[in-house]
Amino acid sequence: MDASSAARREQRILGISIAVILTAGLLGVVFGLLSGSLSIVFDGFFSLVDASMTGLAILVSRLIARPLSSRFQFGFWHLEPVVLAINGSLLMLVSLYALINAVGTIFAGGRAIEFGWAMLYAAALTVIGFAMALWTKRANREVGSEFVALDSKGWLMSSSVSCALLVSFAAAYLMTGTDLEPYVVYADPAILAVLCLVLLPVPARTVASAIREFLMMAPSDLDHSVRAAASAAVSRYGFSEARTYVAKFGRGRTIEVHFVVPAGYRIETIDWTDRIRQEISDAVGFEGPDRWLIVTFTADPKWAC
Repeated sequence: MDASSAARREQRILGISIAVILTAGLLGVVFGLLSGSLSIVFDGFFSLVDASMTGLAILVSRLIARPLSSRFQFGFWHLEPVVLAINGSLLMLVSLYALINAVGTIFAGGRAIEFGWAMLYAAALTVIGFAMALWTKRANREVGSEFVALDSKGWLMSSSVSCALLVSFAAAYLMTGTDLEPYVVYADPAILAVLCLVLLPVPARTVASAIREFLMMAPSDLDHSVRAAASAAVSRYGFSEARTYVAKFGRGRTIEVHFVVPAGYRIETIDWTDRIRQEISDAVGFEGPDRWLIVTFTADPKWAC
């Protein structure tokens, strides 16, 4: 699949996902109000925030697919980690706020809810979530999009949460009429608190990954493969050394390889240097519009910095 087709496919997948997320989010708010469950309201609001961020991801995806312009000569790769950082940060803030509310409700004496509406919502969202997680994961095999991969993980996380909600609500419902009934009012805020604690690490990892890209930290796997390809060329052609630099911004990879040749080294032809560039390209991989590869030759190490 070429880059243009992949971009269109990515946007279509994310568009369908947004429609389903919005529906699920609205259902969460409605069923949360009907049942009086804070955890369901939080789940619905969490989905609505996620949907808005997925919409932003589609916009960035379209920008990335555009050809380079005179104003944006390096493209829009850098926007991808920005969106991921915003997404993760918002979800972390929502989770922290809900956690504080949950703890406050527990200390205030708990909260009674209508378990029928709550279990109906949790069952429906479990089925929808697992179905969407499976579909987006399969669809992304052709696209290879970080946005779709993140969306698929989000659906898997959402469906797991809904399944946990269903089990928890059912268990709390079965406590009604038993010696444990006085503790039923604590079920919803306790579930919400656990839900927040489980969800928090996911956006936190997304933010941490985005920060690493902001700081231009070299991905270890890419760095190792580029160094290996450069070292092989140094040995094969008798260069003095090779200096490599790599960075990753979203789906974009910037790779620089600078060969330092001995004084008096004879460069045969431009075609000869291009063959070496092709060898490096083949060894490194990721060929396409999302890779920025520079290979230079110099006898003065200062030009290889």
